[in-house]
Amino acid sequence: MATRKKAIITCAITGSIHTPSMTPHLPITPEQIAEESIAAANAGAGIIHLHARNPADGKPTPDVKVFREFLPRIKERTDAVLNITTGGGHNMTVQDRLAAPIALRPEMCSMNMGSMNFGLFPALRPGKQWQHSWEPEYLENSRDFIFRNTFKDIEYGLKVLGEDCGTKFEFECYDIGHLYNLAHFVDRGLIKPPFFVQSIFGILGGIGPDPENLAHMKRIGDKLFGDSYQWSVLAAGRHQMNFTTLAAINGGHVRVGLEDSIYLGPGQLARSNAEQVVKIRGILESLGVDIATPAEVRALLALKGQGDLGF
Repeated sequence: MATRKKAIITCAITGSIHTPSMTPHLPITPEQIAEESIAAANAGAGIIHLHARNPADGKPTPDVKVFREFLPRIKERTDAVLNITTGGGHNMTVQDRLAAPIALRPEMCSMNMGSMNFGLFPALRPGKQWQHSWEPEYLENSRDFIFRNTFKDIEYGLKVLGEDCGTKFEFECYDIGHLYNLAHFVDRGLIKPPFFVQSIFGILGGIGPDPENLAHMKRIGDKLFGDSYQWSVLAAGRHQMNFTTLAAINGGHVRVGLEDSIYLGPGQLARSNAEQVVKIRGILESLGVDIATPAEVRALLALKGQGDLGF
């Protein structure tokens, strides 16, 4: 892993995992997503990771028009790096998932590094009252769902976004095998350093949230990529803060946000994304870790900047 000079804080604003009935603080409308993003950036997030939602019912949507309703607002009021999902949601095809990134040509996109089971159904609770009928159906459907990211899919994304648009990636690795998939594309010359690896813990179907696994992920990443990559960590739910703290202690970057966890502490719902950014920033600074500015993020990851975007 390349030496970390400063820590990058990524904030994932809304995602496609949590549903409106789980928390009243989940950003749904373009206005809410924009305001939450700006506040998170002002709190210290150098990268803002973005999904879109149907403003009427909060269901994840790939609609380019919805992305266009909030992206220019965020760009106008902050210089944070805007990172658009290619993972989309469980209700989307691969073509759906890539439509907005191809049209919008962002500085960064997520890129999932392997197909996998992705279980959201444990969030179902007997007697739970749901605001929208799509929510329990969406969660239940994950019981018989494979999150598709084949080698062909990845090759296509690297071509149409990386090569054609100059977009760089947050390579999302949910298991050790995903690191080896990434190494395959590096060996073929389709991915060139510096690159940004997001190690993800605690999703049902991926690697578990055990400290031993975090150390193992870093050890294998270092073995495969040496000084060619920047390493970041996110963890789902209640593991968010302790895992990101552990990552920072071990020289990593961190990701927080309501996509990954709707909590600030045990039993305490986060009222905003910015609250989580403020908390992890305080932890990092108490450890003597400085926070990377958006300009420093762009330099560290060799991003193309804001002059060649589609919004």
